[in-house]
This record gives sequence, structure tokens and C-alpha cells, in this order.
Amino acid sequence: MPLAPVVDRSDFPALHRTYGQSELVYLDSAATSLKPRAVIEAEADFYARLDGAVHRGAHQVAVEATETYEGARERFAAFTGAEPSEITWTKNATEALNTVAYALLNATLDARGSARERSRIDPRFVIDEGDVIAVTQAEHHANFVPFQQLARRTGAEFVVIDVHDDGRIDLESARALPDRTKVVAFTHASNVTGAISPVAELVEVARERGALTVLDACQSAAHLPLDLHSLGVDCAAMSTHKMLGPTGVGVLYLRGELGSRLPPMLTGGSMVAVVRAEETIFMPAPQKWEAGTQMTAQIAGVGAMVDYLEGVGMDRIARHDLALGDYLVRAISSIEGVRIMGPTTGERLGLVSFQVGDVHPHDVGQYLDAAGIAVRVGHHCAQPIHRRLGVQSSTRASVGPYTHPDEIDAFAARLAGVLDFFQGNP
Repeated sequence: MPLAPVVDRSDFPALHRTYGQSELVYLDSAATSLKPRAVIEAEADFYARLDGAVHRGAHQVAVEATETYEGARERFAAFTGAEPSEITWTKNATEALNTVAYALLNATLDARGSARERSRIDPRFVIDEGDVIAVTQAEHHANFVPFQQLARRTGAEFVVIDVHDDGRIDLESARALPDRTKVVAFTHASNVTGAISPVAELVEVARERGALTVLDACQSAAHLPLDLHSLGVDCAAMSTHKMLGPTGVGVLYLRGELGSRLPPMLTGGSMVAVVRAEETIFMPAPQKWEAGTQMTAQIAGVGAMVDYLEGVGMDRIARHDLALGDYLVRAISSIEGVRIMGPTTGERLGLVSFQVGDVHPHDVGQYLDAAGIAVRVGHHCAQPIHRRLGVQSSTRASVGPYTHPDEIDAFAARLAGVLDFFQGNP
């Protein structure tokens, strides 16, 4: 049965806590997922046994810590269809996306230094006045604001690709981008509507213009099998805390030679090969992008996360989460006075944002919370698409591989009482 959880719920300690007088119904996995015991124990075990400095020592503890750190990178790369040299650890996906924007800014500043310097920079990385940087209305602020700021600082034109009334990306708007487009940034799946983007078509639009593609894969990586090479994007960002993994770890994917050819954002220890007064020579990717002490214990947890997800199977997780997403849409659609934001048909992730009459989303969230049901309220760090859909904020329910359909039934039953409660009906 595709709706039944595809994981052993006993693996997740948080599911068994009390929540006031109620059992916890956790429908906020799009914000952050619950963690299986294997991930929690891997992080604790690292602190207990291997708390050595990664890439900074020749003693046994440091060697074992480094092997754990790099082993997690290798497993994550294989898990997402990438090479280890293409995977950089960051503190979160927001930092990963900012890294791309600041690397392009640094390349542009280097190119403006002199004709000699410009000749050494790949012209794809140089943003000149009159060039175009494009994002979509569906973006999380982390894939919107960094490129908006890059355009402001370089004099480029910032273009926002439209979405349709159901929140899906308007491909005709994307195909209208001018030839001088240098960057096209877009989400793989919206964190507001759940709509899955037409990645192949957007990559084709960018390639026709010689533009770099930047993919926000934070929602998709948690619910769908991911093959970054097959997707054909140049850069991608993911966040492990949405993937049953630890907080404090983001992932930046830089395809092929990009990691070596782009200038780094952060500089300092561990990412340098030679430092002289005259110049600094950087390490090759990915070390080039990992300045300073890293979040080693959390990355040990990432290794356990990959093992856990592979043990379950991402195909099984995708079937479960997408089927449960449809079940969630049907349950919410059946309630009078509720408006779903985003598509109600077609392939979409297991998250639904909605409004209940004129009741403020914060009130809806508190009413659900009083019954032990955890959802997200607000604009979900995505004001442009809320504005496009004619609202300021919404309530969002989202599933994970541990979600049971009975929990959605309990959520829907409670949601059905919102209007009567706030309108004062008996």
C-alpha cells in the first residue's frame, strides 16, 4: 500500500514524545525532517570516539575523523549522481546558494581589475552591465535574494520568470529571456505549492543562451531520487536537515570544472596550497570551498543519513510521499472554505499550502497545535509567490516517509473545525 509509511516509525524518537495531552502529528517535514536514531547515534558517536580535526593532523584520531568526513562525501556524491570533487559541504543551502552568487561577483571584480586579469577569467562568470540574471517567482528567498543582490552590485538586469495561476513556472516567460542572460536560478520543487519544475526545459533555455543554471534542490532531494548529472544543471544546493539528516549541513554541487575555475567565496585555513606575500594558490575543489573548521560530527551523521535512505530506497520514498501528497490534497479540498495554493492535479510533492477563509494562518496553526498537530505558518521564506497568488501568508502541511494516512485524517478532521471556531459558531 503506497500510503503506508515506508520506514519503521520506531526509528524516529520524536514521533513517540507526548505533545501536551495529545500524541504528536508531525506535518512540517518540508521545514525540517525528523531524524532516525541511526543519524542521531552517528553524530554522538563521532563526538565520543573521533572528535579530531579533519585534514589537520597525522595522528590516528585525525586520520579516522578525516576518513569519516570524506567517506560521507563519497557516499553523498554517489547518492545524488555526482563525483566527490563536485560536492562541497556548507553550513546550509542558503550558504551554498550565496557561495555561487559571491563566486560570480568575485570573478566579475577580478575581471574588472585589468585586461590581463579579465583574460584569465572564464567569460561565463563575468557579469557585465546589460547582462541578465533570472530567477522565478517560485523561489525561496535563498535562491532569489543572492542573485538579486548580484545583479544590483554588477549592474545586470534582474528578471523574474512568471508562474501561472496555479504556481507552476511559465515556460513561455522563461523562453522570452534575452541572449545576454548569464544566470538562470530555479527551484526543483516549490516549498509553497509543491509543484515540480520542468528542469529539462529550463536547462535548455539556459544552454541556448550560454547561461549558468542554479538549482534549489532542497525539497526534491528529500522526496525524489536525484541524479545531478542527468539533470544537467551547473550548480545545485541541498540541505540535509530536510533529508532525515543533521542540521547545520548544506551541500553545494558544482558541475565538472566549475569548482576549480570559479574563485572562492571564503578564504583562510585548509583551502590553500601555497601562501606567499605575492599570491595565494588554492587547493583544488572541493577543499578550495571549505575554509576553516568544518561541521565534522554533523557530516558523520550525513553518512548515516545516506545509508538509511538507501536502505529504504528513494524510489519507495518517492512513491509514498507523492501518493500521500495526493491524499493530503484530497483531504484538504473536501473542507468547505479552504483554498489550496498551487496545483491540485499532476505530479507534485507531498506538501500543501492553503488558506482557511479569512482566518489568519497563525490562528490556524495555533488551533491545530492545540491538538498536537504541527504545521508551518507564514510566508515560508517565499514572499514573491505568495504575492503572485494574491495572499500574504499561508498554512502549510507536509509529509515525510514516516507519515501515516491516519495522521492526515486527524489533521483534516481538526482543520474542518477552524471556521466554526473562529467565527463563533456552536
